[in-house]
Amino acid sequence: MRMDICTIPLSEIFEPRDGCPVCRMRDMLDERYTEYITGAAMMEPDERIRTNELGFCNRHYSMMLKGKHRLQVALMLSSHLDSLDNDIFGGSRKLFKPSPKKSLYRSARVTDTCFICERAEKSMEAFFKTMFSLYETDRDFRKLFSEQTGVCLPHYALLCEKSEYLLSKKMTPDFRKELDRLTRTALSKLREDVLHFTKMYDYRNSGENADWGNSRDSIERSVRFLTGFDKGDE
Repeated sequence: MRMDICTIPLSEIFEPRDGCPVCRMRDMLDERYTEYITGAAMMEPDERIRTNELGFCNRHYSMMLKGKHRLQVALMLSSHLDSLDNDIFGGSRKLFKPSPKKSLYRSARVTDTCFICERAEKSMEAFFKTMFSLYETDRDFRKLFSEQTGVCLPHYALLCEKSEYLLSKKMTPDFRKELDRLTRTALSKLREDVLHFTKMYDYRNSGENADWGNSRDSIERSVRFLTGFDKGDE
């Protein structure tokens, strides 16, 4: 399966104009890779070897378990656990067991790796290169970028970092100015909505006709802005 930015047009990410576009890209990749590895790909020898080596992080295990592929997850877990026993403890057939130091290294390594994270990270790099290339050369895309409703704080920092070497020095100030505006706008809106939410607990604002405005989901949206994830995603 060739999963890169060529299979996910940027228009599909930026046209919704709803929240952080980098979050949308990351979420789409998570969903597609989760579907991919719990489908027929799990029986491909090369992919099975890689999932045995890397395993998955808690977030992606949770995503797989929320789907309808529990048997596929169990089959991957069965071979992954066998692989761990062999790599960390030497398995039952090896005459010479790994040293405690090697066992510690191998156990620590596998708890910090994830098949889906690895694939998604490579695709995200392609996404950033394409996005900044379009920002550099395509006026329509710059307009589309400016029409976003905001960028979350973690991806604000990431885009600042990426722009330093993926954009020309001429275009970087313009991009940073636009990025600052989008992020600050999202932050200001959240401050307003969360404050309104707290005021609704004043008895003077209670009753059937209480006007919550857009504040009811302000906590969840704030978590998304601050962490890049919805409440309960992890």
